[in-house]
Amino acid sequence: MLKNIIIIGYMAAGKSAIAALLAKKLNSRHLDLDNYIQEKTALSISEIFKTKGEVYFRKLESAYLKEILAQKTPFILAVGGGTPTFGDNMNLMNQLALTIYLDVPQKVLVARLHAEKQNRPLVADLKDETIAEFVAKHLFERRVYYEESQLKIKTESKTMPEIVALILKEIEAFKKT
Repeated sequence: MLKNIIIIGYMAAGKSAIAALLAKKLNSRHLDLDNYIQEKTALSISEIFKTKGEVYFRKLESAYLKEILAQKTPFILAVGGGTPTFGDNMNLMNQLALTIYLDVPQKVLVARLHAEKQNRPLVADLKDETIAEFVAKHLFERRVYYEESQLKIKTESKTMPEIVALILKEIEAFKKT
């Protein structure tokens, strides 16, 4: 088995849920960067955004990502949607783990974000009618980083178990290259 796997993608792509299922299938340790940050700081991600701002959060996120990547025990890690876009994070993740991008259709992301808006600091204060435009702009900016991942998984019309099965198949093919 590959030592470390990192699941990346836009917010509401299902990274945390897929990482947890994948870790179970691979009998590996599951970590979530947002949860890790919350445990270390005793603050919610929303609180950090509100009190310190996004730049502070991204620096903190990058520092904790490096801390996790330095661990010796293998893991499956779900990172935040913005993690790959800050500093040298994407390059570092690609060097120290297998990165897997969950490519979710924009319309699906928008629907999920409408439903989970209050739990998402970047969209919590947006009017419902502006979320689609925000996601389109954000995806346009971030996709270049997401596309640097070693594996890309198109999730459209797939259940979570089907996505995990596809990831396992892609990992096997990747190991042969």
